[in-house]
Amino acid sequence: MQGENDFIDYVKLRVEAGDGGAGVVRWRREKFVPRGGPDGGDGGDGGSVWIEGDPQKWTLLDIKYRRIIRAPDGEAGRGQCQRGASGEDIVLRVPLGTGAWDDDTGSFIGEVLKPGQRVLLARGGRGGRGNHAFRSPTLRAPDFAEPGEPGEKRFIRLELKLLADVCLVGPPNAGKSTLLSVLTRARPKIAPYPFTTLVPQLGVVQDERMRSFVIADLPGLIEGAAEGRGLGHRFLRHVERGAILLFTLPMDHPDPQGLFHALRVELQKYHPALIEKPYLIAFTKCDLVPAAERAKYLLPSHFGPQYFVSGVTHEGLSDLLSALRSAVELHRGPQKVSSPFIP
Repeated sequence: MQGENDFIDYVKLRVEAGDGGAGVVRWRREKFVPRGGPDGGDGGDGGSVWIEGDPQKWTLLDIKYRRIIRAPDGEAGRGQCQRGASGEDIVLRVPLGTGAWDDDTGSFIGEVLKPGQRVLLARGGRGGRGNHAFRSPTLRAPDFAEPGEPGEKRFIRLELKLLADVCLVGPPNAGKSTLLSVLTRARPKIAPYPFTTLVPQLGVVQDERMRSFVIADLPGLIEGAAEGRGLGHRFLRHVERGAILLFTLPMDHPDPQGLFHALRVELQKYHPALIEKPYLIAFTKCDLVPAAERAKYLLPSHFGPQYFVSGVTHEGLSDLLSALRSAVELHRGPQKVSSPFIP
């Protein structure tokens, strides 16, 4: 399992594409050819800087300490009409769900959502033309060439929003990590105190037919998170990507129903579209309450499917898992239940 300091979902850096190489002025020099024509070659293009989606990555840690990403310049042209070598592109491999912004203007550049998909961060400069390119019937001996164009240079902001099918939404110490560990192969840190989960954890649910989906256990949501309290926006940014929300309401909370409404208020404050996402409700830690006393915790039926579950005794997990799978298949379509996070 990755450590807390290994998960990085926000990075600022400077990217500098390479400058184009200069075209050159050269003349054909051969024995018995006293007036050889122009044969100066073009300069090579400067290298560009890209990000590329890599399904095996889940953090921006590799990039965090690379403050400047600089692609090489193109080489100058040569005689005999030879073009200079172009600078090699720099490709930064990032997790799926990574978006890029120009940090000076705030303009959105693009995002990678599929393996191998690329987004251009800075384009390399075009190589200049050599004097051979300027020859014409009226200009037989051009004695000039073009310099290469400068490559783009800009400050970039990269933000990762995890691509998970199901996001666990609940307060600190709601049993989310325990639930993730018993539903999936993930092994998150679990302890009986708030904010054990400081970074998102991903787990994969897979059945005997090799159908799979991804569940994300995210840091606990507290009142004021939409304004940045607690882990604030760092948590809510990942909820935007979740297809299905699973509200986890611990039964040792004094008011689970009030908690549910408070969680929805925080989601709505951050982005109104979040409360339009399909969701299920799981009353966690149900082993703490006798079965005969649980009905009073239920919300009105119009709030949708509700399940009593226990990560300790595994009560109710089979029904919850079946409901989650159905919800994911309804969202994706039955032919698309595969995950880029599968090793």
